[in-house]
Amino acid sequence: MAELSEQLARIEVDGVGKAFDSGSGDRVQALSNVDFAVDEGEFVCIVGPSGCGKTTLFRIIAGLETPTSGTVRLDGDAVTEPDMDRGMVFQEYGLFPWRTARGNVEFGLEQTDADERERARRAQEMIDLVGLDGFEDAYPSELSGGMKQRVGIARALAVDPEVLLMDEPFGSVDAQTRDMLHDELLRIWAKTEKTILFVTHDVEEAVTLADRIVVLTNGPGTVNEIVPVDLDRPRSRTDDAFGRHQERVLDLIRDG
Repeated sequence: MAELSEQLARIEVDGVGKAFDSGSGDRVQALSNVDFAVDEGEFVCIVGPSGCGKTTLFRIIAGLETPTSGTVRLDGDAVTEPDMDRGMVFQEYGLFPWRTARGNVEFGLEQTDADERERARRAQEMIDLVGLDGFEDAYPSELSGGMKQRVGIARALAVDPEVLLMDEPFGSVDAQTRDMLHDELLRIWAKTEKTILFVTHDVEEAVTLADRIVVLTNGPGTVNEIVPVDLDRPRSRTDDAFGRHQERVLDLIRDG
């Protein structure tokens, strides 16, 4: 488990609320007074009932949405728009079908001042990191779902972001592939020491991965409780302690 530092939190979510205009002209409150922080190097998962605002919160932290109230800060600076300090991975892969795996990984690097040689070197480093050596020239249509998501992770990491934001990234793959990707992600996290914020609807997945789990209430979403997962890695789902953590989070979701 990542040790909590006494330094400024890497991510601070401070009193965040979000309201939308409905089609009938009413205001729908999706989030209300959400407060939590993520320390440098932590792996934190966000869970909650369907419709609790998990993805809305993710988009606000990513800078893709503006909160109605409150502030998100990264290293003390307010988040107002997307930036390369936040790498993003989505469930839908979002790969460019006309680009190879290498070309997709290099995309973000093309927005930097890195020259062609440095882009190629960095892309290959990330491809190797996610275990896709030998598939550099494959197009997305030639890759499995798990391999596509590895390309997405490599692309997000290529620009060396401060934080990796992941919105249900393994929701589209089968259970066996998901288990493999969990192992891969934890290996990558240990190697890169990135701060990871991971949204999921799967409580078992959250207990498998997280240092702490932020449990949101039903809409409008707010923090019900933050559950520390004080289990050594790798974690076995058949352990009694794993089951107790899972039941605790499930109880909070039901109560919320």
